[in-house]
Amino acid sequence: MLRLIIFSIIQSALLCIGQVLLKMGVMHMDRSLGWKDFILHSILTNWWLLGCGVAMTSAGLTWMYILRHFKFSYAYPLTALSFVFGMWAAMWVFKEQVNGWQWLGILLILLGCYLVTK
Repeated sequence: MLRLIIFSIIQSALLCIGQVLLKMGVMHMDRSLGWKDFILHSILTNWWLLGCGVAMTSAGLTWMYILRHFKFSYAYPLTALSFVFGMWAAMWVFKEQVNGWQWLGILLILLGCYLVTK
């Protein structure tokens, strides 16, 4: 079970990193370009989006490993850990305010993950 938890944390962290890089990439896109230039200059040369692709691909490969080696009924609920990482990223990377209800939600997610792995 410890291996599943470790791989789930890695997969969730990679997924969150990919989402953060996606948001950063979209924020840095040039909106004045036409469609062809948009593809060539905004996507293919945007290092944030390229990093997003690497992180999301790594998360996908890690998820495939998890699915192959662990029971789905244990593995799938642990994907909720990505919400915990997402909340952390919202606070620390994007300087967003987190209210009490959001903290309660995070605590319930962690409690649920704990119960699933027991």
